[in-house]
Amino acid sequence: MKKIKRFLIYLFLSIAAIVSIFPFLWMLISMTNKSVDVTGGRLIPGSHFLENLRNLFATVEIGTALMNSFIIAIITTILTLLIGSLAGYGFEIYRTKGKDMIFNILLLSMMIPFAAIMIPLYRFFGQVSSVAPAIGIDTLAAAILPTIITAFFIFFFRQNTKMFAKDLVEAGRIDGLSELGIFFRIYLPTMKTTYAAAAIIAFMNSWNNYLWPLVVLQSPENQTIPLLISNLGAGYTPDYGVIMTAIVIATLPTALVFFLMQRHFVAGMMGSVKG
Repeated sequence: MKKIKRFLIYLFLSIAAIVSIFPFLWMLISMTNKSVDVTGGRLIPGSHFLENLRNLFATVEIGTALMNSFIIAIITTILTLLIGSLAGYGFEIYRTKGKDMIFNILLLSMMIPFAAIMIPLYRFFGQVSSVAPAIGIDTLAAAILPTIITAFFIFFFRQNTKMFAKDLVEAGRIDGLSELGIFFRIYLPTMKTTYAAAAIIAFMNSWNNYLWPLVVLQSPENQTIPLLISNLGAGYTPDYGVIMTAIVIATLPTALVFFLMQRHFVAGMMGSVKG
């Protein structure tokens, strides 16, 4: 009976693994085939990868799109970690009247879909464009600012801060450290796994963000990699081999970040659950 149960468990896990891996495998195979082979469902690697790669670089400015995505994702990640951790640390460490009510209001904001505030945001940045064009419509700053912090990251850091030894704060105060000194010299190094987990989530969210950049970035030289891939598939006769090549290139940075930091990611997420 135990052997049958174990067999069924492994069978289920194997099927789940195949279903999960197959789209990535098909994507890798497709970038080596012609468009007609991709649409025909060919599952055998071909010999057209270099041709697809040449056509991709000849058709679009993928280097510019990648650079824009890197700039947006890196700046967004850094600011998200800084602001989110400061807010989460403050909500957990300092005891003030009305703190929990404010935090609950922040959590309620997670229920508002971004599409509901997209038009007011666009109108706001349209007004900003006349005063400060550097952060107005069709700038990378406009793509960054509305996404640098969300209620999720404040909640995430607050939950992980519950695992932070509060005695270290008192020890820092006794040693004469300022409140910011305690945060940067004690809290930040201690919570590195939390920062690693949040960095992965923030980077992937920013890198894959499509809707807001689509609305606010109007010039071809400012487009990000998701917008470029969308434009590749918008023609009457899209070249699916080229599209799959672009998708693989766009996937590599997020995959690399995750695999390099996956151990810290798991530790940081587990800390959040325990909190």
